[in-house]
Amino acid sequence: MSLTRYGDQDLADFKAIIEAKLIKARKELKYLQDSLANPNDDNATESSAGQKLMEDASTVQEKENNSQLAERQQKFITSLEDALVRIQNKTYGLCRETGVLISKERLRAVPHTTLSIEAKNKQ
Repeated sequence: MSLTRYGDQDLADFKAIIEAKLIKARKELKYLQDSLANPNDDNATESSAGQKLMEDASTVQEKENNSQLAERQQKFITSLEDALVRIQNKTYGLCRETGVLISKERLRAVPHTTLSIEAKNKQ
């Protein structure tokens, strides 16, 4: 007989993994958001105009990169929060394509996944 869902202890273990990842992800997001809100203001009046222009371009590029990273981090956090809802609903670990249990190894590596390796490979 194959399992139709993970047991409560497994779900509790996965919940702990996800909560730890959420704490770290939220700290990283806050850092990125803070770096976007407070750009480094180097009041270097001795710089040449050309050097200042290059520094400004570099700052703009860095802000764009941080903005993209913050957006990806927010999506990751949402995926982790969705995984916690699936744990609460006791549907965590079920592949949304095949309906079979995703392996524990895969869930430990990618705890927010909704696809088994087989379903992911078919994409």
